Amino acid sequence: MRFSAVETAEHYLTGPLSERIMPLARRFDTIWFGSDEAAKAQRMSLVAFAIRVGSAGLAFLSQVVMARWTGSHEYGIYVFVWTAVLMLSDFSCLGFSTVVIRFLPQYVKDGDIDRLRGLLLGSRLFSLLFSSVFAAIAIAAVWLLREQMEAYYRVPFILIFTSIPMVALGGVLEGAARAQSWPVRALAPTYIIRPLMVLGYMATAHALGYEANAITAVISAVLATYTTTILQLLVMTHDLDGMFPGGPRRTEYGVWIKYAVPVLLVESFFFLLTNADIMMVGIYLPPSDVAVYFATVKTLALVHFVFFAVRAGVAPQFASLAGAKDREALRSFARRSANWTFFPSLAMALAVLAGGHLLLSMFGAEFSEGYPLLFILVIGVVLRSGVGPAESLLNMTGHQNICAGIFGAALAINIALNLMLIPTYGLLGAAYASAIAIGTEALLLVLVVYRRVGVLMFVLAPQLKEPAA
Repeated sequence: MRFSAVETAEHYLTGPLSERIMPLARRFDTIWFGSDEAAKAQRMSLVAFAIRVGSAGLAFLSQVVMARWTGSHEYGIYVFVWTAVLMLSDFSCLGFSTVVIRFLPQYVKDGDIDRLRGLLLGSRLFSLLFSSVFAAIAIAAVWLLREQMEAYYRVPFILIFTSIPMVALGGVLEGAARAQSWPVRALAPTYIIRPLMVLGYMATAHALGYEANAITAVISAVLATYTTTILQLLVMTHDLDGMFPGGPRRTEYGVWIKYAVPVLLVESFFFLLTNADIMMVGIYLPPSDVAVYFATVKTLALVHFVFFAVRAGVAPQFASLAGAKDREALRSFARRSANWTFFPSLAMALAVLAGGHLLLSMFGAEFSEGYPLLFILVIGVVLRSGVGPAESLLNMTGHQNICAGIFGAALAINIALNLMLIPTYGLLGAAYASAIAIGTEALLLVLVVYRRVGVLMFVLAPQLKEPAA
């Protein structure tokens, strides 16, 4: 027995209300039960959107609790080192989280089960081994440079870097789930389960009498990361083994790594671009300022999750359409995905600006200083949402090299502006640098996607003639 919005509306609603609701009900049923690429992408995006809505609220609440628990100084230390480990974890899996999204749908479509088995196992082993070596190097670097960093950062950095292998493996598992259009398995571990476990471990430590400081928070985060990733591994292994029973495996590390390296640059540059300002603030300003800036960015994350939800849904469909060589369907689908991203993001941005002062004050009285920053940062976020998941389109159509160049240029602009503006303007300088860099990135993506794929990928953009190759 399945739920149908149309049948429910017909049964319970009558008159003018039924006439108004029925088109929405039909649209919902088309998305929820449809089998075409657009329906699959929208269905996954809807589920991803729901998860990200819940996770945004949960993340916001958990960060408020952590800030209240530890105080702005200790909270600033915690968020600085946690941001650093997330940035490094993108490098540490060598782009294999996206390799899985790119090749798994292709192997399924081609019926190439031997390569599929090889990809599923090989991506996990490779990311785990490579990230473990990477983590060891990062810990050694902290030890060697301990005299050049503030004393309160040393132990938290060493502790947090032990979680790099689990964050990297979790990214690969998320990629496999996204490739199978399993949004709950893909997103719930990272965005729902892990934040809950961080709070759970932190509460347990508090109940046992440990001081609520940065080190306790970091240990809680490490334990939550290991627990979440191991549970996700068990679930994904069980589900994928049921679909693709054991048999011969064929690995093509050369092909995968050749694709992964430029994609790694794209993903890493993208993540660096969205977090470089936090790291630069941490380098120039005290932990209390890092805490205020991070809380502001986390409040703005209530807008960001729309983009991430749509991207989670469309990337596998881009790969499938690109593999089928249906250029017109691909271009049409890409244009629509930009609209799916922009309008919800704009609505959320207005809501965040309206309630931003109240939201920031929940972290503590001193965090209200970040409210003016929201008006600057939101400009870049809204502009970026108007482009939609353009970088996913480039990656899935073989243009990952130029996509890496775009993000590299935007990152360089971000860092340069931060270096110039933070010493003079403090947190306002970081906000201006971030907004300008993201706006530049959006413009470059529009130009390159039109030139390489033949679609003007911007909200409400008209359909133009495909440019010459």
